[in-house]
Amino acid sequence: MSRAPEPTRSPAPAAPAPPPLQGLRVLDLATLFAGPLCATMLGDFGAEVIKVEHPGRPDPSRGHGPAKNGVGLWWKVLGRNKRNITLDLSTRGGRETLLRLASTADVVVENFRPGTLEKWSLGWDELSKANPRLVLTRVTGFGQFGPYSHRPGFGTLAEAMSGFAAATGEPEGPPTLPPFGLADSIAALATSYAVMTALAARATTGRGQVVDMAIIEPILAVLGPQTLWYDQLGYVQPRTGNRSLNNAPRNIYRTADGSWLAVSTSAQSVAERVMHLVGRPELVDEPWFASGSGRAEHADELDDAVGRWIARQTRDDAIGAFEKAEAAIAPVYDIRDVLNDPQYQALGTITEVPDPELGPLRMQNVLFRLSETPGAIRWAGRPHGADTREVLAELGLTADEITELRTQGAL
Repeated sequence: MSRAPEPTRSPAPAAPAPPPLQGLRVLDLATLFAGPLCATMLGDFGAEVIKVEHPGRPDPSRGHGPAKNGVGLWWKVLGRNKRNITLDLSTRGGRETLLRLASTADVVVENFRPGTLEKWSLGWDELSKANPRLVLTRVTGFGQFGPYSHRPGFGTLAEAMSGFAAATGEPEGPPTLPPFGLADSIAALATSYAVMTALAARATTGRGQVVDMAIIEPILAVLGPQTLWYDQLGYVQPRTGNRSLNNAPRNIYRTADGSWLAVSTSAQSVAERVMHLVGRPELVDEPWFASGSGRAEHADELDDAVGRWIARQTRDDAIGAFEKAEAAIAPVYDIRDVLNDPQYQALGTITEVPDPELGPLRMQNVLFRLSETPGAIRWAGRPHGADTREVLAELGLTADEITELRTQGAL
């Protein structure tokens, strides 16, 4: 008698791959905002980030902006995926404890004024002696040397000094600063890239090194060819409001129902479609229409054509017509619109994070998606010093040693 075939078994599900930065230990000694945000980005993809704060002077971001039930909300985002300990680095106990931590770490992120770590005998000489593979990441307003290096530096100063503010705003208005930490955020992205580059070099050399990040520099990189324009042509970009010197129509236009829409025509084919859509196809045949700079010289005429057409449409009708014409348009959102937008919802750009202090929190998700080793928000920002005892115990300190450090004021 033949035997019945064995039932087919489904293969066991593959174990999820570990986060790409799992095993990387980062000490975040920085405050406000570029350095800590760099550490947050590393933590989002699995790095173990230990946030080190002064016992009596917590990170000022805990008190920035609105709070709920006395808990700062900005910190919940900036402090996510970080364990929190306190150390007074100016004390002997704090210094010795940091050196012990550094000996177990891959990266230290700090933003003290140049010379401060050296004053505490915690400069590169001491840190690299404790751990030759360490990457010391120094984020300051003006860098570690030069005539301004000892000045206090914030992102606002970088936005002013880079040329960003001078080129932003209406032609007859004043230079305009952004209402959020633009230069700090750009510097955080650049610092994350710098850290990963230094770690890649370490894989080859076996040695760590110093990353010197000046917040005044990365924002220059995103301002495009302005340096080259001046170098070769003596040209200084003026303020143009919402218009562009490189193409037109490019502006913000108001709809019949009071909404605002942004239109961009960087591509020639899109500019042509827009003119056909708004009922001015004859403009496409004008010789000046054949280039972005030529269209920019006739921005008044093009803006009038697009603005008049949009002013007769509702927001949804205008967007629908542009989509049908395969032309580029987007509504001007505030955060309420972002939270309800189906594209952001599809991407998971905003995610909900449980929090024992405040309950569910909606915040921006990790910065990008990886198909095999995605990042994740494991927890929101934790209370000041919440993990001090646990982290130091893992380091090998006894309960008596931790108590002694507290007695000394080091914790």
